[in-house]
Amino acid sequence: MGAWNGWYLVTGNTYGTRLPGDDRGWVTRHGRPQPGTSQVDPIGGVESLRLLNHSKKLMTRDVVVLSWEARGRALELILGALRHHEKEVIVATVTAKHFHVLARFRDGEPRKWAGIAKKESARALAREGLVAAGGVWAVRTHCEKILDREHQVKVARYVAAHVDEGGVVWACWGDSSAKKNPGTAVPGF
Repeated sequence: MGAWNGWYLVTGNTYGTRLPGDDRGWVTRHGRPQPGTSQVDPIGGVESLRLLNHSKKLMTRDVVVLSWEARGRALELILGALRHHEKEVIVATVTAKHFHVLARFRDGEPRKWAGIAKKESARALAREGLVAAGGVWAVRTHCEKILDREHQVKVARYVAAHVDEGGVVWACWGDSSAKKNPGTAVPGF
């Protein structure tokens, strides 16, 4: 069963910021949620810590944390890539360690289009010297189906609220100058 009218919340993390063993939980290669503080942790804190330390040892480069300038540019690039492929975006944010996009993917393939947007933004950010070469985004992208209009509004507010944690937010509502200037927080509705 597809998402309501093709709408999805797409979430991605920067490289190295949400590893297996993280106490917030994590997602496996096959999309299965794993233990975290929000769930019962059957493997226990010591095993989770061992897994987290093992995951860190497997990393091939440093953790990516985006500067304010890099967040604004990443948001602009992600939005540009999605619009180029004719995806409708309601609201999007990029924080120091992750992004969220609420968009319509009529073909039901949000992961594919998010991957393209991540690739294009990572290459441009490295080319412009805003991040080190080697990649910005973690491999996995989480795509949540929007169930109905009420869920869509709730998710839109959630994404826009990331301005409170240092996110650069763009939304299709608010004044026109804010819509043209990624990096400007747009008030909720």
